[in-house]
Amino acid sequence: MFKILVIDDDPILRLALKKSLQNQGYDTTVASNGKEGITLAKQLRPALIVCDWVMSEMDGLEVCRYIKEDPELATTFFILLTAKGAAPGEEEERVKGLDAGADEFVSKPIEMNELKARIRAGLRLHQLNQDLQAKKQALEELNQTLQRQKQILETELAEAADYVRSLLPSPLVGTVTIEALFVPSAQLGGDCFDYYWIDDENLAIYLLDVSGHGVGSALLSVSVLNVLRSQSLPNTNFYRPNEVLKALNDNFQMSSNGEKYFTIWYGVYNPVKRQLVYANAGHPPAVLLYGNNTSSMNIKQLTSLDLPIGFVPDINFDIAVTEIEENSTLYIFSDGTYEIQQPDGTIWGLNSLLNLLSKSSKTNLPDLNEVLAQIMELSSNPHLDDDLSLLQVKFGTHQI
Repeated sequence: MFKILVIDDDPILRLALKKSLQNQGYDTTVASNGKEGITLAKQLRPALIVCDWVMSEMDGLEVCRYIKEDPELATTFFILLTAKGAAPGEEEERVKGLDAGADEFVSKPIEMNELKARIRAGLRLHQLNQDLQAKKQALEELNQTLQRQKQILETELAEAADYVRSLLPSPLVGTVTIEALFVPSAQLGGDCFDYYWIDDENLAIYLLDVSGHGVGSALLSVSVLNVLRSQSLPNTNFYRPNEVLKALNDNFQMSSNGEKYFTIWYGVYNPVKRQLVYANAGHPPAVLLYGNNTSSMNIKQLTSLDLPIGFVPDINFDIAVTEIEENSTLYIFSDGTYEIQQPDGTIWGLNSLLNLLSKSSKTNLPDLNEVLAQIMELSSNPHLDDDLSLLQVKFGTHQI
């Protein structure tokens, strides 16, 4: 039941309005002056107020201004009863009423059917306003909930990124020197890498990239990391990269891993033979920089046309061998290292990355943080869209 407050200093009109509105089913309260009306309005918070314009002490305009300035009463529909503004030339009086915040006018003497109709219209508008306010509040609460969930998700993703980072190897020093760069995206991707000596004469190096983003991709990459690190793939010769990729493909099909697949570059380096044996399952090519004269640096891409892991079961992978000259440098990276959107909307690209690495190597072995800084300068987004992983493998002179 709608609450209506009638404010009028005429006791007869006040009583007539109260009975008439009560007969219409409205919860009607009356006040004999403006101050009493404001006090009751604060207590009752009516949906609609019918107020006489001309009253002693506090007139209807003052009451209207007070009501409309109160945040808790501002949506109350306000009808002024007045004999002002009805006659030609009195339009300014109506303007004053509107400026005070009045929503409607009813001229005196009151035609009761007109007043009832204007009250019904005012209550409809009030109800619409209340519904909008309720929806606004619900949306604000939903937005707050979404913001809290977003903060929780961002915290969880940051923790997941820290966990992945904690599993990655420390820099390697010695005859072979390896430094790594890992920058997870805002959404957390599926990059992972490792390098370790299988025995005294064979060094395994690999980098993988799981499709998609989020915790699911990160979990799959960590699972693969653990399997390779523990060498727990059955009947697999970990000195033979093609056998490793085949075993991974047999054990990590998309149908069993949430339709996720991954690319991987896997190599085994023997410093005695100065040979690198490698296989590539849909991953960007590793890049070998070599040559005694830095002004004529040679670039060799170590790639293949094999499918990513998980696409098709029961397939074999190619294996390749390359000779490693002294003081050569190998770069292994994920596609997030070069698929950088520039401010003009174009993608930076693989060739641009190769040019950067080659140019830096001609003067000195590039610092990976400087490489990262140059890449981030190119980006149109302060946060990467994909994980960025880059391995720098420096092959020195083997000591027998």
